[in-house]
Amino acid sequence: MKIIRSTSKELERIYNRSFKASKRIEEKVKGIIQDVRTLGDEAVLKYTRKFDRVKLSARNLRVSEIEISGAYQSISPNFVSTLKLVIDNVTRFYRKSIKKSWKTKDSDGVILGENYSPLEKAGIYIPAGTAPLVSSVYMTVLPARIAGVKNIVLISPPDSRGNINPHILVVADLLKVDEIYRVGGAQGIAALAFGTKSIPRVDKIVGPGNIYVSEAKRQVFGYVDIDMIAGPTELVIIANRYSDPKFIIADLRAQAEHSGGLAVLITNSKSLAREVKIESNDVNGCIILTKNLSEAVDITNKIAPEHLEILVNNPRAFLKGIKNAGAIFLGPYSPAAIGDYIAGPSHVLPTAGTARFFSGLSAYDFLKNSHIIGYTKKALEKYREPLEKIAGIEGLNKHLDSVKIRF
Repeated sequence: MKIIRSTSKELERIYNRSFKASKRIEEKVKGIIQDVRTLGDEAVLKYTRKFDRVKLSARNLRVSEIEISGAYQSISPNFVSTLKLVIDNVTRFYRKSIKKSWKTKDSDGVILGENYSPLEKAGIYIPAGTAPLVSSVYMTVLPARIAGVKNIVLISPPDSRGNINPHILVVADLLKVDEIYRVGGAQGIAALAFGTKSIPRVDKIVGPGNIYVSEAKRQVFGYVDIDMIAGPTELVIIANRYSDPKFIIADLRAQAEHSGGLAVLITNSKSLAREVKIESNDVNGCIILTKNLSEAVDITNKIAPEHLEILVNNPRAFLKGIKNAGAIFLGPYSPAAIGDYIAGPSHVLPTAGTARFFSGLSAYDFLKNSHIIGYTKKALEKYREPLEKIAGIEGLNKHLDSVKIRF
């Protein structure tokens, strides 16, 4: 890690970072999506053979109840009890965030309000790689379940034998996921967005994925809702001379376990900067040296990181100044890893500076609302004149007639 000053032009590169697929990937994903829209299961199976190197038939795209039951035999006995503790944490957090319908009535009899209702179907994407992303299952499924989504569909790429990791299946089963399919990549996203004979169309797709999955989500947005287009994970740490360098180094190294991510220490301590630099040479990131901690907060807001750790005395005093961050971790005993796994809030968070306008995944992401408007004749008469004036300016005479005919 190299040390840069707060006035360095290199900061502009961090501020202006973005996560965007190349033109080649964009066109490739576009073709896959079009194939799935046109050919359905046939295209899904073709791309599964090509990318996952496994031959499936349409009838075994869906994971069977027998396979799910068998998954329990392939995991350690204490996994379920460990998981239940985490599920309780996440559930407790999201139950507090549900928005409730409301309605008011004034003296003229005007009724206004909002009616919140859950989405009918949600699609969950869980990547497959060297290790099963068990945490991504409960961090995506639980907000949807707590919001009241009636049908939750999970997809995940199969391994070379056509299987999905048993830990993922067990978590999905415990959370009462309604349908599980062994399909991934852009073809899986397209199947959820448009539906095939075997895989149902959903209303919203959430969950992390590689560049092809993220680009596919971007391209299907509008036909279906998505959570966000997430890039490589990010961590910014604000610290000073009182902060424990061992904690900082460990957290930066943990961040380095993810490829292509952002790891930044912002500090006003030259001695801390030098010590962290020496011990973190294997970390891809930088150390930003500031004049004071107020400047550190300003720089953090410009970076708008996915994860922010505030490792100073009285970290809560800095909360008011933080405007842009996906998740904020307060104090030396709140490492970002606690948010990744057990704290409660979802680890599906905005990256690449999108914390300026995106929030972390929450239960209300699976809700929609309808505005409620009810007028009496007396109330309509009261507002008839301003309504007619505005509609007249816009030249919409039929709108005027629809009001006048009521008197």
